This record gives sequence, structure tokens and C-alpha cells, in this order.
Amino acid sequence: QVQLVESGGGSVQPGGSLRLSCAASGYTYWCYDMSWYRQAPGKEREFVSGIIRAGITSYADSVKGRFTISRDSAKNTVYLQMNSLKPEDTALYYCNLVSLCPGDWGVNYWGQGTQVTVSS
Repeated sequence: QVQLVESGGGSVQPGGSLRLSCAASGYTYWCYDMSWYRQAPGKEREFVSGIIRAGITSYADSVKGRFTISRDSAKNTVYLQMNSLKPEDTALYYCNLVSLCPGDWGVNYWGQGTQVTVSS
């Protein structure tokens, strides 16, 4: 059974940094795309950053130059390094996995979310 476990959220002052982690269990090799989304109170969930199976990354315009997504294939873990954080980055951050693996190709999985609060 696939599970996504997120960690690394917290409270930070504007200009600070946080690193989110999302560990995927249930796979023996990297056969999926992973992304980070976020949802602020009263707003829709939005795409933040993603890394596809081939390793190509993408970012929302609002975080380009400040956030960096990376992965450790051996640990089945994706990271989101967030620098120069702004109050508008405050949201619940979700990890998303889209499987490209035999057995559950195309299935979409979500983590439970980790809160990021940027405030002075």
C-alpha cells in the first residue's frame, strides 16, 4: 500500500527557510512523478513544484528562484527547499504522487499535509 509521509513544516519569520520532505513507501524503485501543492485558507489548492520520473523539475511562477525541489531515489523521498519565505507562502503543503508503476499506473496519491506559517 502506498503511503506519503510529509515532514518539515513549521513557523518561520519572513525571509527564513524551511525544508519539506515527503517519503513514499510501497515502491521498490522510482516509477512515479511527485509534486508539491499548497492550500491557503479560503483558497483553492495550487501547484507549487514538481519533479517527473526523468528528473525534470517545474515551478509555479510565485516560487521560482526561491524554492528548489529535489529527490533522493534511494530513499524514495522528495524535498522542497524553501528560501526567502514570504507571508503569502503560508499554507498547508501537500505532497502528491502520480504512479507510473506497473499495478497502479495513473493512480494519484496525496499526503496528509504539513503546515507552513510565515509571520513576523
